[in-house]
Amino acid sequence: MRDLVAGVARFQRDVFPAKANLFAHLATNHTPHTLFIGCSDARVVPELITGSEPGDLFVIRTAGNLVPAYNPGVDGVTASIEYAVSALGVSDIVVCGHSACGAMTALAERRDLTGTPAIADWLRHADASSARTPATGDVSALVRQNVLVQLANLATHPSVARALACKTVTLHGWAFDIATGRVEDLGAMDADSTLAA
Repeated sequence: MRDLVAGVARFQRDVFPAKANLFAHLATNHTPHTLFIGCSDARVVPELITGSEPGDLFVIRTAGNLVPAYNPGVDGVTASIEYAVSALGVSDIVVCGHSACGAMTALAERRDLTGTPAIADWLRHADASSARTPATGDVSALVRQNVLVQLANLATHPSVARALACKTVTLHGWAFDIATGRVEDLGAMDADSTLAA
C-alpha cells in the first residue's frame, strides 16, 4: 500500500501539473473514442499499450477478456457496454486478448477448477472458444480464437447491434504479446462484414 500512496504523491507532484489543462477539460467532458475490453491481468495496461491519454478510452476489464452474450437482466459488463456505445457514442470497440493469459491457460490445460466455482462459472463464457480450438493445449491459438468469439458475443448486445446497423461503430480484435509488446490485429467487424482481417 505504501507504494500506491507514494505513487499518488508522485502523480500529484510530477504528472498532474503537466496535464492540468487536460484534467480541467476532462472534469466536464467525457468523450472517449474507443471502448477497450481487455483482460483483468495486471500486465495488460490498455492506456500504456495504446499510448492513450486520460479520457481517450472507456475500459472494461474482465478475466479472460470475456464478454458474455447478451442476456436481459442486471449485468455490469452489459451496462458498461451499453453506456459506452449508447451514451458516450464510441466509434470503435477493441477486444484484446494476450499471451500467457491465466484464464485461457486454465482452459487449454483443462485445469481442475472445482475449488474455484466462481471462476469455473465465469470461464463458461469461453466454451465456444474452447470448442473452436484444437485440443492441443495451444494457449496462443485459444487466446486468438477467444477474441473472435468475444467479438461475436459483443455483437449480440442490442446497443452494439444497433450501432453496427447504423454504421457508427467498428469492432476490432487484438492479441497482445507481453514479452515483445507486439499487438496482432485479428481483424475488424462492421455492418458490412462478419470479420475482415
